[in-house]
Amino acid sequence: MSLEQLSSNKHYEGTLAKYKFRSAALGDTFTQFNLFLPANAAQGKVPVLVYLAGLTCTEDNGAQKGGFMRDAAAQGIALLFPDTSPRGAGIEGEDVDWDFGSGAGFYLNATNPKWSKHYNMLTHITQELPQVLEKAGLPLDFTRQSIFGHSMGGHGALTLYLASLLSGAKQYRSASAFSPICEPSEVPWGTKAFSGYLAGGATEGKDRYDATVMIGKVKGAVNILVDYGTADNFLYQLHPDKFLEAARVAGHDEVQVRVRKQEGYDHSYYFISTFASDHIHFHANFLKA
Repeated sequence: MSLEQLSSNKHYEGTLAKYKFRSAALGDTFTQFNLFLPANAAQGKVPVLVYLAGLTCTEDNGAQKGGFMRDAAAQGIALLFPDTSPRGAGIEGEDVDWDFGSGAGFYLNATNPKWSKHYNMLTHITQELPQVLEKAGLPLDFTRQSIFGHSMGGHGALTLYLASLLSGAKQYRSASAFSPICEPSEVPWGTKAFSGYLAGGATEGKDRYDATVMIGKVKGAVNILVDYGTADNFLYQLHPDKFLEAARVAGHDEVQVRVRKQEGYDHSYYFISTFASDHIHFHANFLKA
């Protein structure tokens, strides 16, 4: 699992580098990620904010179009951009549809035997990447870690964060999302993924990977910010209102769960980059506490 650096660019006095390694979690395939290190990483370990991208995306979309680095540099926070699925697994059907298979790993661990060797993005994000980065000696403090994402990646950010709270691991201090798939067990994107990747289908997915269900199970305090646009053509796939309703029923108030409706914005990176600064500063409140 040794790292190979593929590129490096100076950015806001820090460094954005792309790396490659052979991933055991993803079935011994090669995977790539981008890592932004702020200038203060030269003096010691810095907190980490993980960005999970959406359907069809790679490790490059958030790094190149998100508009996150200026504020992350100012706050002294590293940004980690993983890929969205395994690549080149050679599984029949993985490259047929844009919303399933390659580029659509859904940040879960597959239990369907056809997919379970390679499609383990949950383990890749929560365990493998931190272990690989720490072994490489990069100046990252994974005891100060938060997570955010867009669309499918927003689903990933919310569910990985809530799962860490429910398990008691408390791996992430906060979570935020742009246009997340909040109720995947009730929408086409989610049910397609769950029916394919999971042996128990949508029933298994609803219990383990549905943020609207999971938020209702969390009894303690949470730190969540969600933004979505009123002109988003995919709102029928997202259900942010259902997530907000479940959060309020569970007793999580506006301080703990903020869901903001942004008038006129769509599903694109124009929307994400507009509110990128808000999300970096939201996480900085917890990562630097």
